Amino acid sequence: MQTTHEIIYSSSSSLPSILSSSVDLVVTSPPYPMIEMWDELFFNLNPDIESSLTSYPSSAFELMHLELDKTWTEIDRLLKPGSIVCINIGDATRKINCNFALYSNSSRIIRKFLELGYFCLPSILWRKQTNSPTKFMGSGMLPPGAYVTLEHEHILLFRKGSKREFNSPESKLNRRRSAYFWEERNLWFSDIWEFKGVSQKLNSEVLRSRSAAYPFELAFRLINMFSVQGDTVLDPFLGTGTTTLAAITSCRNSIGVEIDKNFKSIILESIRKVKDFANGYIDNRLQTHLAFVQQKEETHSFKHRNSVYGFPVMTAQETDLYFPKIENVKIKDESLFEIIYKNKEKIYS
Repeated sequence: MQTTHEIIYSSSSSLPSILSSSVDLVVTSPPYPMIEMWDELFFNLNPDIESSLTSYPSSAFELMHLELDKTWTEIDRLLKPGSIVCINIGDATRKINCNFALYSNSSRIIRKFLELGYFCLPSILWRKQTNSPTKFMGSGMLPPGAYVTLEHEHILLFRKGSKREFNSPESKLNRRRSAYFWEERNLWFSDIWEFKGVSQKLNSEVLRSRSAAYPFELAFRLINMFSVQGDTVLDPFLGTGTTTLAAITSCRNSIGVEIDKNFKSIILESIRKVKDFANGYIDNRLQTHLAFVQQKEETHSFKHRNSVYGFPVMTAQETDLYFPKIENVKIKDESLFEIIYKNKEKIYS
């Protein structure tokens, strides 16, 4: 079993090198409009944004989203019918000319995908609670000028067209191999996820100011929830490469697009270390299930057993699931990688 992973460094929202209708899933987090750390990026894309920001902030907000719209339109060309789009986005709060306001990035993106003809699916709130005493904004304990703090981001979910079909025996079997555990389903398909953001361990201050990577677990969950092994996952705002690492760990192919070539060395270093990381992550996933089985056996009689690993599972849908481990990583060049996976292994008797 083998997967291929390509990184495209491009300053354009148009991606002619990627074939139309070749992508099965999008997992991404774009620059957030009206968040100061991304102002310069948007100014470079459209100078009118800088000139309108202080005088007409609502106009600047719309101009920023018009730049993102170019990418959303392009990924529509790349996606197969039935594919899912997952977008992690935070709304923005900002004080301009003494006026504090919320700028709803999530609702603006939803509007665009509805215009493109997508179905809007139930979304997820990623809750990033902080106990910092400085998190509160406004007039403190004096009404009415204090403001509610935003401690969550949105994970927006869209589907292109009707539900994906699995009609051939091969595709049905691959779908079963790509299943997740019953207890993972119960956690993953909740509409509120709670885990901390990522601490950016970047050597460059410039990169640190332009990166807001989501946690590996976020990308890993979405890839396993909304694709099957061998699918191609696209991240048009790749950054530090988290989506690529999650795709490799999940035995999916991937394409990542990044505007800033300074991230290249960071991504390459992560690829060099991905074998130990991914295999350890899979081991932990399996051991977590075994701990669940041991606890559940006290009150529950398991009727089903996984055919690969030999351990008990809750449902018949889990009997063929299999998480391939990495055998070898082939770095073809600094932008193209091949991952070779091991054969099946039994871990339980």
